[in-house]
Amino acid sequence: MTLTRPFLLAALLLGALSACTPANTEGGVVTRTGQAAPPGAEPGSCWGKITTPAIIETITHQVMLQPAEVLADGTVIRPAMFKTETRQDIVRPRRDTWFEAPCDSDLTPEFIASVQRALVARSLYRGAINGEMDRATRAAVRRYQKPQGLDSGLLSLAAARQLGLVAIED
Repeated sequence: MTLTRPFLLAALLLGALSACTPANTEGGVVTRTGQAAPPGAEPGSCWGKITTPAIIETITHQVMLQPAEVLADGTVIRPAMFKTETRQDIVRPRRDTWFEAPCDSDLTPEFIASVQRALVARSLYRGAINGEMDRATRAAVRRYQKPQGLDSGLLSLAAARQLGLVAIED
């Protein structure tokens, strides 16, 4: 079977686009462990980021350009003229929340299995202890971190310390 040039070009373009996608995306929240860090972060530290989208409200109202002409008996000679104006207000601006996270090199199958066991002990995870950061594990991590104000399936360094998996620095 011979590949045509348009097919080959399309395959190359798709490959190039996939290279632009962040490595860890979960439900519109982009996390970039080890690739980006907030200003002032310690060199070599790894970070996750939650981007909370802005809330924008669209407001539409009518503005009278010319009032109606009405006779004394109530007969309308010419109706009022209105113009519709629409504006958008930012109710809550976009916000980036950075949190320190274990580096990718630390997320070994043994470490992830320890995370899974720690979440099982807290009745947050019911899956297999397989050492994989799969969907069920990320959901359990999210359930653990959410009450502490971090709604992310990416394990934070603070949560790993609370679970007793990472040494607490003095």
